[in-house]
Amino acid sequence: MGEKLNELKRAVIIFGTFAIILGLIYPLAITGISQIAFPYQANGEMININGNIVGSELIGQNFDGSQYFQSRPSAIGYNASTSGGSNYGPTNKLLINRVNETINEIKVNDSLSSNATIPSDLVLASGSGLDRYISVESALIQVPRIAKVRHISESTIDNLIQKNQEVPFPWVGQPIVNVLNLNLALNGIH
Repeated sequence: MGEKLNELKRAVIIFGTFAIILGLIYPLAITGISQIAFPYQANGEMININGNIVGSELIGQNFDGSQYFQSRPSAIGYNASTSGGSNYGPTNKLLINRVNETINEIKVNDSLSSNATIPSDLVLASGSGLDRYISVESALIQVPRIAKVRHISESTIDNLIQKNQEVPFPWVGQPIVNVLNLNLALNGIH
């Protein structure tokens, strides 16, 4: 009985030691190091303009108004406290109807012909519902509308898109643009 009690004491001591080290000391140390070494990244890459946080470079958001580039649709309403998709399959009538409605809205809002092809990232939500990027092709479709509403040349907006392009992996993949950064660049024109 005494030997089992000693083993139990050792187990409790080892458990308590590792709980303190791995559950308290390690997370606090890593948090402290990241706050000192990488404060912008550690705090969610928040974009601060004149003392106001306007968004995060990491999380997509909805933009109201035809003067802005529109993000991918979000199945969760861009709620950053959660993440997820609709989980609708490709034959689900709700998904098909929503995609068709979105395609028709884009064609009307961006004055596109009825047979225009719309990039999938403008009509399909990402798996997380928080994607901050759209393809360059999706951005270019929106240029005429934005130029008309903002009374600026399409070439000026095209140049902004070119300046804000990113390639997800070096030399691999299609160029993309961060919608928030692109809209902030648009606001900087005026």
